[in-house]
Amino acid sequence: MAQTLPDPLHGRPPVAPRQVLVVDDSKAQRKVLTMSLLRWGYQVTEAESGEEALDLCRRTAFDIVLSDWVMPGMSGLDFCRAFRRLPREGYGYFILLTSKTENGEVASGLDGGADDFVPKPVDVNELRARMRAGERILSMQRELVEKNRLIGATLAQLQELYDSLDRDLIEARKFQQTLVRDRHVDLGQGTVSVLLRPSGRVGGDLVGWFAISARRLALYSVDVSGHGVASAMMTARLAGLMSCASPDQNVALTLGDYGQRDAWPPEMVAYRLNRMVLEQLGVEQYFTMAYAEIDLETGRMALVQAGHPHPVVLRADGRVEVLGNGGLPIGLIPGATYDRIECRLLPGDRLLLVSDGITECPDMTGQELAETGLIRLLQRSAGLAGPALLEALVWDLAAHAGGEDFRDDVSAVLFDFRGPQA
Repeated sequence: MAQTLPDPLHGRPPVAPRQVLVVDDSKAQRKVLTMSLLRWGYQVTEAESGEEALDLCRRTAFDIVLSDWVMPGMSGLDFCRAFRRLPREGYGYFILLTSKTENGEVASGLDGGADDFVPKPVDVNELRARMRAGERILSMQRELVEKNRLIGATLAQLQELYDSLDRDLIEARKFQQTLVRDRHVDLGQGTVSVLLRPSGRVGGDLVGWFAISARRLALYSVDVSGHGVASAMMTARLAGLMSCASPDQNVALTLGDYGQRDAWPPEMVAYRLNRMVLEQLGVEQYFTMAYAEIDLETGRMALVQAGHPHPVVLRADGRVEVLGNGGLPIGLIPGATYDRIECRLLPGDRLLLVSDGITECPDMTGQELAETGLIRLLQRSAGLAGPALLEALVWDLAAHAGGEDFRDDVSAVLFDFRGPQA
């Protein structure tokens, strides 16, 4: 009786002996082969015909089959073809015993599914070498199956992790959208409309506004470098620093001479943010920003451009003015200073701050929309109200890009100035 052999790999459980099927119409030949195989540690089953062997293979998944080629009834080659058609999990190594040596016969045997040949009369040493070769093939196949199983299990775990992260990112996207308080608000002397479309689950753009006082308004458009969770966390932090819900935390707000709420000039807001990012936050991200302060009674406006696309003023008479000269991003260079830009809005004028997801949006050929393209789109929709104009801008941008799957976050804040109200 065959015994279980110890696995040569230290620490592995014993490996059961390989099951070998010997098929030959000669009883004497079967016995000779069986004695050698048993001596080498194999578990052996005998069959005297291809038909009997095929029936045995339906019930047992033999590891190695040794079959004579020329037999009465079903030949060894026909049996090999039928053996290959049987459903089984592991691979079965098939060796044909034959006196055929012509190239055409060997080729037909290989085409029929045979893995190897042993010439007759069988030399024991050669047979042992062929069996060892088959053992190596079966061992590699077993290792591949095990590795595929491990890969499958790992992929399943990764899929679970991905699904969990995806659910978290969906919730993070919902939270990020709440950072924009109102998509459209009427302040009497003017209206504010905002647009925020992340290109992924979460994005690095932030737009909004806050009241400095009853007659002064601040608008901002921010674009954090990079994409994904790190950028989204940075925008969440900046949203807290630019919020009117917590004036004492707002980096732009301060107290005036008589304790009333006031604000730092726009260039100082950018300077303070730059110092805060470099000295306190300790992050690798930087961001660009356009920040404007508007007097709702006079229309006087002061703003700063920190590496952001140029602010655009749409005059009531149809003219378009581009403001600013670029400036440095925030969080890159210690001690960076920023220039103050002044302008005046008249009743019917509009101020638009956009991210580079709009101006750098490429078409199908890679050509960016650029500033000239943005102006063209704005002039086309100049007669629309604030929310409708931003919606039309998105539609036109999608037509330019060839679809709404934008490569970068798309955001904008639009202020329509009415002027003093009676």
